[in-house]
Amino acid sequence: MPDQRHATQTACFAVLDRFMDALNAHDATAMDATMHFPHVRFAGGQLRTYEAAGSNPMDLFQKLQAEDDWRHSSWRTRELVQFSETKAHVALSYTRFRSDGSVIGIYESLYVLTRVDDAWGIQMRSSFGP
Repeated sequence: MPDQRHATQTACFAVLDRFMDALNAHDATAMDATMHFPHVRFAGGQLRTYEAAGSNPMDLFQKLQAEDDWRHSSWRTRELVQFSETKAHVALSYTRFRSDGSVIGIYESLYVLTRVDDAWGIQMRSSFGP
């Protein structure tokens, strides 16, 4: 089991790193490439389902910049808490930063990654952030 845990964690964290890189680059296509669809997001008290690549509302970047002067985000903590050969639950937190480097907030989340056609991707996200 330790070998499976390590392999699953390594694969899932690589997907999460690509997701964060794409987010910070404002690259919607690269973000979609890290997700499996339909993709579910529960944040700000709202549940949203993105049925296919390209359906994730990418005005998020402009909204975050206009409301909070958001510049980039980074992972703070990540922990693989449950896993199987085809599904993993990762408890994590991330920090959002303004253009001057000050912290907007730290948000805790649970991401569910699934392995489909031998590729890991983010299937669901539940966040205490907006």
